[in-house]
Amino acid sequence: MKGKHIPNLFTMGNLLFGVFALVLALQEEYVQGGIMILMAGIMDYLDGKVARKLQVSSDFGKELDSLADLVSFGVAPAILAYALKLSDWGYLGLAIALAFVLCGALRLARFNANTFTGCFMGVPITAAGGIIAILIIYFGNIPTLALPLAMLLLSCLMVSKIKVPKF
Repeated sequence: MKGKHIPNLFTMGNLLFGVFALVLALQEEYVQGGIMILMAGIMDYLDGKVARKLQVSSDFGKELDSLADLVSFGVAPAILAYALKLSDWGYLGLAIALAFVLCGALRLARFNANTFTGCFMGVPITAAGGIIAILIIYFGNIPTLALPLAMLLLSCLMVSKIKVPKF
């Protein structure tokens, strides 16, 4: 089948933007790192859209997508937030960043292990990571506690059993 790997190219774009966000965190370029996470979101959206349009999907693509999502929407936002502000909180800040990554990983594993129709169980990691990216981009305009509280809330929501409609 021609084009069966095309969606995976978008998934790899997602992953590359996530890794780029991590590099930007090391360079203390937090706003640009947040923008890279949002770019990863665009790639993540497109990989699914292209796969449905071409009527191609595979277990390989699903697993690759989850790995890319963990980096781009779990690890990258957590490291950006830690480098930007959470590191000021010492071990508590580190615990908040780690909780975000771990809850995101659990959310992805639950998604891959179950079949959901009509709605997701828990907030998708892509939404949680995107929200953190937006908060980082606009960090100067929000209260100091907003970032750690948002990360804790989103961590809980990712592993919760609340139903979130699919769009």
